[in-house]
Amino acid sequence: MAKAMVDRTTRTLKGAEAVVQLLEELGVRWIFGIPGGASLPLYDALYDAHGIQHVLVRHEQVAAHAATGYARASGEVGVCTATSGPGATNLVTGLADAFMDSAPVLAITGQVVRPNIGTDAFQEADVTAITMPVTKHNYLVMDPAELPWVVREAYYLCRAGRPGPVLVDIPRDVLQAEIPTELLRAPFEPRYQPVLDGDPARIAEAAEAISQSRRPILYVGGGAQGASEPLARLARRCRIPVTVTLMGKGAFDETDPLCLGMLGMHGTAYANYAINEADLVIAVGARFDDRVTGRLKDFCPHARFIHIDIDPSEIGKNKPAHIPIVGDARRVLEVLEPLVHPPDLEAWWRQIEEWRTRYPLRWRPGRMLKPQQVIEAIYQATRGEALVVTDVGQHQMWAAQYYKCRRPRQFITSGGLGAMGFGFPAAMGAQFARPEDLVIAIVGDGGFQMTLQDLITAVEWRLPLKIYVINNGAHGMVRQWQQLFYNERYSHVFLRNPDFSRVAEAFGAVGIRVETEEQMHGAIQRSLEVQDRPVVVDFIVDPEENCYPMIPSGQSVKEMILGE
Repeated sequence: MAKAMVDRTTRTLKGAEAVVQLLEELGVRWIFGIPGGASLPLYDALYDAHGIQHVLVRHEQVAAHAATGYARASGEVGVCTATSGPGATNLVTGLADAFMDSAPVLAITGQVVRPNIGTDAFQEADVTAITMPVTKHNYLVMDPAELPWVVREAYYLCRAGRPGPVLVDIPRDVLQAEIPTELLRAPFEPRYQPVLDGDPARIAEAAEAISQSRRPILYVGGGAQGASEPLARLARRCRIPVTVTLMGKGAFDETDPLCLGMLGMHGTAYANYAINEADLVIAVGARFDDRVTGRLKDFCPHARFIHIDIDPSEIGKNKPAHIPIVGDARRVLEVLEPLVHPPDLEAWWRQIEEWRTRYPLRWRPGRMLKPQQVIEAIYQATRGEALVVTDVGQHQMWAAQYYKCRRPRQFITSGGLGAMGFGFPAAMGAQFARPEDLVIAIVGDGGFQMTLQDLITAVEWRLPLKIYVINNGAHGMVRQWQQLFYNERYSHVFLRNPDFSRVAEAFGAVGIRVETEEQMHGAIQRSLEVQDRPVVVDFIVDPEENCYPMIPSGQSVKEMILGE
C-alpha cells in the first residue's frame, strides 16, 4: 500500500510526528522494536516516515541488543523502541549491556497517559526509575513542548564523551499532543561538554615516563577503538608491546608481532606475564576490570600507571593512576606520540619472546571436534576479515583467543555485563549497519537458545548472517567452573538441545550439522556461499574441553592455570 505523504507545512505536529521527524533529521535509518498500546501514536507516525525503516523483532531484548550491535559496528547511534510496562522492562538487559560496554543506544518507550502515571494502570512501569542505574541519562517527558529538545539532547548524549544508552519515556497523550513546528527549528545548545583534550603538562609527564621506562606495555581497552592510528604509531615507533582487553580487540592489529593478544582471566600467558613484570603500564580507554586485574593488590606490582580515559570517574576507580590524563584517547595520543623518545627495550623483548615461545596458546586434537579447531578453521576460511560477534561463555573466550582482529569495530561481544543471548541479535544489528561486510556470530548452544526466536526476523530481511554454534551440550563455562572449583558437582548445567540445523530450516534459514573434522571445512565453505538468508552451522564439539589459560576469579598471575 502506498504511504501518504505527511504535510510538513502545517504550524503544528503531533508529538509522535515530531519525534519521527527529528530522528530523520538526526540521520536515524533503522529502528528495532515492537509496537504496543502506549506507543501506537509513534508507530502511526512511523508509517509515514521517509527515511527510517523499522525492524519488527520478536522480543524487546533483541531490539536493544540489535541496536547495540548496530551502534558498535557503525559508531552511529543505534535506536530501539518498546511500549510501556513489560515492553520497556524487556529492554533493560540490553540497556545494561550497552551501559557496561559504552554503546551509544537511544531507547524510546511509550508510557501510560499522564493522568494514569502512579495509579498502577494497565502496563504501567516506572521505567525511568528502573533504568536509572543502567543508562547514561533518562527522561520522562511530561510537557509536550519539551519533546523536541529532549529528543535532540538524548541523541547528543548517546555519543558525547563516553558513549552510552539514553532512554526517553513518553506518555501516550504527549505523543498525541499538538506541538508548534517552530519548536523543531529552535537552536539546540548542548548543556554537557566533555573534556576532549588532555592536560599538556600531564601529557609531557607521560612522554617522559615512557621515554625513561625499560619494561613498558600498552594496555588497550574498548575506549581506544577510535584511536587506533595514533596508538599504532606510538607502539611501532617505540616498539612498545601491546596487549588488548576483550573490548579492545581490533584497536590494534593482533597479527602485528608487537601484539601479545588478550590479557586477563583467559588471556595469553605471555601477555599476563608481561604486564605483571612491566615497570610502566600505559592504559588507554581501559577500566581495570576485575576479569583483567584479578586480585587488585597483586596486579602489576612493579609498575607505574599512565591512565588515559575520557571518563574522569574511571581514573583511579579501581587502580590509582600515577599520571592521570582525562581526554579523548585519539586526541591525547596524537599529542603524546611525537613527544616520546623511543626507549631501549632490547632486554624487555628478549624476555617477552621467551615467554611467547614457552607458553603459546595450544589445544590437543581428540576423538571429537575441538572448539578451538573450529574457530581456527573459521578464521582461516574468512581470512581473518569477518566482523565477529560472539555470545557469552567458553566460545567467547576461544573466539577472542583464536580469531585475531586487525581493524577497529571488528569484534563485538558482551564484555562487561556478560549477557547470554547477546550474540545473535547483536550480529543482526551489525549486519544492518554493515550490509556489505561478512558478519559472523559465534555462539554457544546455551546462549543461542535465549534469543533464537528472531531467526525469523533475519530470514524476513534476508540477512546473509553466518551463525556458528559451538555446541558442547552444556553451559560450558559454568561446567568448567564446577569441575575446577566445585569438585565436579555438575549441578543443572547440561542441556538437552534441539537439532539446531533443523530448527534453522523450520525458520526458513539454511541449517548444517557438523560432527567430524571431515565435514567441518566443507560446511564452513558452504555457509560462506549463501547470500540470501542466514545460515546456522551446528558444530558438535568435545563437551569436556576447558578454556585455558585461566586465572581463577579473584586471584593473580601467580595462580594462573596453564592447562594441559
